[in-house]
Amino acid sequence: MKTYVAAAMIGALIGVFILAPSYEYIYAMEYKDDPLSSFEYVIGQIGDIFTGNLTEKNLLLFYAEIGAVLGLMSLWIYRMLNRNLQQSDALKSELDKNLPSIIRQGEGPLLEFKSTLRWDLQENRVNRSLETVILKTLSGFFNSHIGGTLLIGVADNGELIGLEKDYQTLKKPNKDGFEQALMTTLSTNLGADLCPFVHVLFHVVDGKDICRVIVSPANRPVFLSQGNAQKFYVRTGSGTRDLNIQEALDYVSSRWKQHAG
Repeated sequence: MKTYVAAAMIGALIGVFILAPSYEYIYAMEYKDDPLSSFEYVIGQIGDIFTGNLTEKNLLLFYAEIGAVLGLMSLWIYRMLNRNLQQSDALKSELDKNLPSIIRQGEGPLLEFKSTLRWDLQENRVNRSLETVILKTLSGFFNSHIGGTLLIGVADNGELIGLEKDYQTLKKPNKDGFEQALMTTLSTNLGADLCPFVHVLFHVVDGKDICRVIVSPANRPVFLSQGNAQKFYVRTGSGTRDLNIQEALDYVSSRWKQHAG
């Protein structure tokens, strides 16, 4: 908030001390026979502002408002472009990594392995509750400061499982069908506005398809509905845990205040 106030004030000053004198000078050039040089005229106008001799005070206020709006717009555009650039750099850095080397690192604060999206390997059947496990991990990455990567088709110990079993549960038993199912689950349960913060890639390692989900930090708190409760998940070490109400309030206040500032 302080940053936006400062931007508005700087913009207002620019409006008063640059836009207003500039407009008056242009007007003087058109309608007066012997206008001063631009520098002398602007200095004279600024002097009138400080001494209170300027008669068009309403016009001066108008330029201050215009300058404040321009200052706020400039700050907003800068922050948007800067955030997009940071996300692009982070994505490029992640894409440059070799998948087998990523798997050898093992799970950590920025990396999570999941064997499947919805196929239960132990019971040998479709288990839609496994999708909730995926959503917990995505929520934790969304709510973190720097995001993370989820690999689907890799067991906790780094063993390659592949996506073949998941493919068999889909109407389109291929990569496109898998990505569609994943993004539908995400948008339905967490919010469609979060889809731009996710990048889905597929790799073939030792003949097995692996899905790499690169998650950027979200621009809002992300909650996951479970039954009648709203759960708030964050990454802690190599796992994801839900916070109690007070912890979630404190975390949200700190995380998105810092994000906005």
